[in-house]
Amino acid sequence: MTSATTWLQRWDAQQETYLPDREERFEVLVDLVEIVGGTSPRVLDVACGPGSLGARVLARLPESEVVGVDADPVLLALARATVPDRLTLVDADLRDPGWVKRIPAGPYDAIVSTTALHWLREPDLRQLYRACAGLLRPGGLLANGDHIESPGLLELARELDRRRAVRHDGHAEDWAGWWGAVREDAELRAAVAERDRRGFDHPERSETSREVHESALRAAGFHEVDVLWRKGTDAVLAALR
Repeated sequence: MTSATTWLQRWDAQQETYLPDREERFEVLVDLVEIVGGTSPRVLDVACGPGSLGARVLARLPESEVVGVDADPVLLALARATVPDRLTLVDADLRDPGWVKRIPAGPYDAIVSTTALHWLREPDLRQLYRACAGLLRPGGLLANGDHIESPGLLELARELDRRRAVRHDGHAEDWAGWWGAVREDAELRAAVAERDRRGFDHPERSETSREVHESALRAAGFHEVDVLWRKGTDAVLAALR
């Protein structure tokens, strides 16, 4: 078997093929958590995947309490094997409103996400943001790092994305290649079978429009919303409760 740590390293490498500034984005997200929540914040990571962001929060802020929620059994298996025990992992589908009842109760100081919410359709995104608003304390932060497209100069932003990826790309493995390799690992066979049972193949990217995200956040009760970091279409959209 390829160890879980190696799978996670390969995951990070293939993600950086699409996000050359991924580590800078992580740094911005953790900075925002610290600014709003101090050195011991309660943090919820929605669609946490293999725990990449949660692990970085805990590394910078070791007194924080971090909860990660995801529904992908393969990525959760890698998270359980590699991230600190202080990261609480919950298996729940964010498209099902019942996910809120499966996590430790709020309030939270910050809710974060990275490279995940663009898979949600608009109705599911709006439901998620309403749930997040109910979980945050007054003045709490929601920060979403993702592909978020603004109408102004969109084609130029996309071309910047392409050029940054080409300059960075020294790694042959992409998203499809990583998943294909994971399927060959005997010790992940049960998790892969469960992923298939859940019908977890991602559709095309769904909601990447800044206008939709901002509208959904304001409708959910967030009173300040803005992009605080951006390179091309890669952005951190932040909102205060």
